[in-house]
Amino acid sequence: MRLQLILFAAFILALAADAPAGELVREFSGTRSMETAEFDIKAPWLVDWRVNSDFPSSMGISVTLASGGTGVHAGTVFKTKAPGNGLRLIEESGRFKFKVDAAITNWTLKVIQLTPEEVELYAPQKKIDF
Repeated sequence: MRLQLILFAAFILALAADAPAGELVREFSGTRSMETAEFDIKAPWLVDWRVNSDFPSSMGISVTLASGGTGVHAGTVFKTKAPGNGLRLIEESGRFKFKVDAAITNWTLKVIQLTPEEVELYAPQKKIDF
């Protein structure tokens, strides 16, 4: 039993070593609509998002990316009406901020800097048909 536990722990550590770490640049969280502070980032980078609610049937959130200086819309990061999480790869450098439109939603956005090698691990996977 002890040997199985050691092997399982080694397997988990090996999986963790293969996962890209990235560098956390900024983290934002809230429960209402708002614009975040501006941040500078170089491509490639990720938005790691998580949303939940005490009232999931009434929640909704839309997050867009805007250029920091002008506030010009740079793209939609995600929209959802259900609890969940996800990753969005961004391949543009610059100064940005998020515009969050949230109703009855707890949200967290992490800005994670990636290396070009790490970004390859985030490439979309091919769909497998059964």
